[in-house]
Amino acid sequence: MKTKITLILVALFMSVNLGFAQQDEECMTNLTIFTDYYKSKKYDEAYEPWMKVRNKCPKFNRAIYAYGEKILKHKIDNSTGAEQKAYIDDLMLLWDQALEYFPSKYDLGEVLSDKGLLMYDNKKALGVTDKQLFDAFDKAYKQDLENFTSAKGLYVYFTSIVDMYKAGQAPIQDVFNKYDDISDKIEKEVGNFTEKLNKLVTKEESGQKLSSKEEKYKKYYEDSLEAYDKISGSIDTYLGQLANCENLIPLYKKDFETYKNDAVWLKRAVNRMYNKECTDDPLYIELVKAYDATDPSADTKYFVATILFNQGKDNEAMDYLKQAFDLQTDTYKKGKLAEKIGSILKKKGRYGEARGYYRESLKLNPSNGRPHLSIAAMYAASANNCGDTNFNKRAMFWYAAQEALKAGKVDANLKSAANQTYESYMAKAPSRSEIFSCSCSGEVIKFNCWTGGSVTVPSL
Repeated sequence: MKTKITLILVALFMSVNLGFAQQDEECMTNLTIFTDYYKSKKYDEAYEPWMKVRNKCPKFNRAIYAYGEKILKHKIDNSTGAEQKAYIDDLMLLWDQALEYFPSKYDLGEVLSDKGLLMYDNKKALGVTDKQLFDAFDKAYKQDLENFTSAKGLYVYFTSIVDMYKAGQAPIQDVFNKYDDISDKIEKEVGNFTEKLNKLVTKEESGQKLSSKEEKYKKYYEDSLEAYDKISGSIDTYLGQLANCENLIPLYKKDFETYKNDAVWLKRAVNRMYNKECTDDPLYIELVKAYDATDPSADTKYFVATILFNQGKDNEAMDYLKQAFDLQTDTYKKGKLAEKIGSILKKKGRYGEARGYYRESLKLNPSNGRPHLSIAAMYAASANNCGDTNFNKRAMFWYAAQEALKAGKVDANLKSAANQTYESYMAKAPSRSEIFSCSCSGEVIKFNCWTGGSVTVPSL
């Protein structure tokens, strides 16, 4: 009896394996066919064999999902009406299947964000409402924020709640809360990419050559930072006049008693009041004091300093700025703070101190070229005070031009601005005819003012 049972089990095992082998062979054939079509960009021809593999062997190969996305997007772009909607729904399903069958290769936040963007790009065809769009991205935000990194997705997430507010479907406070949520997310992603880019920029500045792989990563980091910068500006523009002092002050006055011990609420309120220049209102001082009392930090010290500057207490304000800088431990945030302090001092005409903070910012965040442009602007503004002759005074513009060029070298997104600034300063420097007239080509001009340093007169 045992022998019969064993023989039956062996027969069953062999027949199952034979079935799998036949299935694998058929799937492999169709995989090869649709892959060849896909690589030739013949997406319509690829569709049928692709669907056969997808339906019969959904776990067979990740190409089913990686290539299938492009195939279905082609179908969506070349169809209309009910047929187009069916392809859109199928792409949504494909992403769900990718998560199910290859969970280590796909992230929930990215998939949910892609779904939201597909809805947005086909909003009219699908008849999607602002609420449905918002809910789609809100799901990504709440279920997997870490992998919700799409710049466009974050933008649509925010604009959808603004549109809801305009339609009377959401309160203004929800708009401000979501603005803060998304701003925090963008800042975090910018910090992450900046940290990675800084390592490559530092390597280049030390004279080491980047590998081809590192060059690709550098380009990716730069493009990502540019995308976040554009989206950040677009979000501010879309928020527009909603976040003006007329709206903010009564809103925060109303909620102050409720949230006066809530550090997150206070931080966001102070930030927005500061950014929207509502700092003359007594409420701003109340908010800052409450924020500093509730959760003293680099941020609170910075905002106390802004109040003291407004009151003309510059020396006391500087003490708070130094405290803020010393308290900040995050490298990226410390670099940003140093740039902010530099800009405050620059406006105050305290150029030497400002340059010190700008240089600190460059050490902490070497891929940010803005401090170079700010330093160059201070050099240019000091030209009349840094020379004993008209020629030597205008030689300062060579010094400023050299500094401006550095911005484009470390920050690809500033290359155009850096070149334009360079040309502007060079046009103000002594001309070739003036160099010829003074017979001083190749001579070194030293600057005996706050700038220090020197330039060599260009050779003709």
